[in-house]
Amino acid sequence: MDRMLNKVLRVGQLYDFYNALLTDKQRECLNMHYLQDLSLAEIADEFGVSRQAVHDILRRAERTLEEYEKKLGLAARYSEERRLIAAVVSSLGQLPPTIRNLPELSQALRQLHSLLEDTREV
Repeated sequence: MDRMLNKVLRVGQLYDFYNALLTDKQRECLNMHYLQDLSLAEIADEFGVSRQAVHDILRRAERTLEEYEKKLGLAARYSEERRLIAAVVSSLGQLPPTIRNLPELSQALRQLHSLLEDTREV
C-alpha cells in the first residue's frame, strides 16, 4: 500500500514539473489515471484502445518522466530547496524574541513562510 502511494506521489510530482514535455496522449493518460483515478479499462474505453495499450502508454510516460528528472533534477532541487528554507525558518524561529521581532528579520520570516506556503501545491 505504501509503495503504491509513494508511486502515485512520485508520478504526480514529476508530472507537475515535466508534463509539458510529454506527448498529448501520455499527458492525458497520466492525468486520467493518477489525477482523476480512472481505471485502465475506463481510459481504454475513452480512447478506443485496449487496456494493454493504456498500460504501455502509462509505463512509457512514467519512464520518460523519470528520465527527465534524472537529466534535469528539478523535482529533487525543489525538494531540497524547500527543506533548506524550512530549516532556516526553524533556526530563525529559535532566536530570542528581541532579535526575532526586529522588523527586518520579522519581515524575512514572513516572506520565507509565504514562500513555503506558496509552493506547497507543486
